[in-house]
Amino acid sequence: MEKFNHQSLSYKKSQLLLDQHCLNSISKQMKTPFYLYSVKALENNFNNFLNSAKENNISKPIICYALKANSNLKLLKKLKKLGCGADIVSGGELKQALKAGICPTKIVFSGVGKTRDEIRLALDCHQEGIYSFNIESIEELVTVGEIAKSLGKKARVALRLNPEVNAKTHKHISTGGLGHKFGILRQDIEKCLKRKSLFKHVKLVGLSMHIGSQLTCLKATQKALKELCETALLVNELEFLDVGGGLGVPYHPEQGVSPINEYMKRISSTIDKHYNQKRPAGAVIPATVFEPGRYIVANTGVLITEVIRTKTSGPNKFIIIDAGMNDFVRSSLYDAYHHVLPLKKNRTKNEYVNIVGPICETADSFAKNRALQRVKAQDLLCVADVGAYGYSMSSVYNMREKIKEYVLGTNGEIL
Repeated sequence: MEKFNHQSLSYKKSQLLLDQHCLNSISKQMKTPFYLYSVKALENNFNNFLNSAKENNISKPIICYALKANSNLKLLKKLKKLGCGADIVSGGELKQALKAGICPTKIVFSGVGKTRDEIRLALDCHQEGIYSFNIESIEELVTVGEIAKSLGKKARVALRLNPEVNAKTHKHISTGGLGHKFGILRQDIEKCLKRKSLFKHVKLVGLSMHIGSQLTCLKATQKALKELCETALLVNELEFLDVGGGLGVPYHPEQGVSPINEYMKRISSTIDKHYNQKRPAGAVIPATVFEPGRYIVANTGVLITEVIRTKTSGPNKFIIIDAGMNDFVRSSLYDAYHHVLPLKKNRTKNEYVNIVGPICETADSFAKNRALQRVKAQDLLCVADVGAYGYSMSSVYNMREKIKEYVLGTNGEIL
């Protein structure tokens, strides 16, 4: 079986534990497949993120958790209690954030395709509207202004810079390049700032960026942040700089640990060097907004699945499980690596297998040529680190029902 070193998962007397609670025992209460999330891991991740920002002298850090990673209501309520805000990309996510009790004045709205109804909803949900619309185009800025005027309000906005950098990540989740649909080029922001009529019914309160997800190489992040700072100097005063999210987490055993401290260190030093030391005389130091998603929830979640049967086809050994790519698509869509662990260790010799689901697609695969102990029908397996972009990207493809989500409390109770 593969080697792994995990914050929340461990073996004791051959039983797989999540936060020291036996997954085999827990699974007897549920129908597989299902998601299970750890509150303890969630709280640890949020506190680690915030403490790292403070330890690296980040000015007034504001954490707006990205709901697209995982919008489970029970997790959102826990984050709200910790003081967390929200980064949303749809009207549905706005409603979910509000349902969790997150204050509108801690919500930023990103995304290139905000509809008029979504913009109106965000402006109407609070007397002052939301904390900010992250504006992705001049055309969107015009639309937000028109709707704010019709409601007799002034919308708070941040212009999202496209810094023209290519992050070292999967091509599907890179968002800061010239050919990407996201953000506004610097030269277009410069032109926009000169058009005072655009800001009659909106208030420019910040600048933002977001260059991609699962970022572990931080060179592009630092370069993009330098561009953001230099663009910010064109504005007399801003309430905040939004540095986006996307900080990567270690899925593969060879990836080590998340570069959280290095990430915060680079953000702090870059903002200080390229903005704080050059900002207009008398201008206050802006707050720093973060939009983490994956870092907060990835390692909180496991997917528990049952072996339906095994199959040998020539040199190929298949482990067919009851979870499919409709339940968890990252392995199929991104060829992403996730630990697959038996809930109970046995003494059989490892064999190299392909772990696949029941969907009628060859892409329906969780692991290829993976070392695993010998398993049989009705054995249970755990797919680790599925808290981010697991359930939120699931579907009913092949007319399969959506699977259940459960939350493991700090005392082992199922919430």
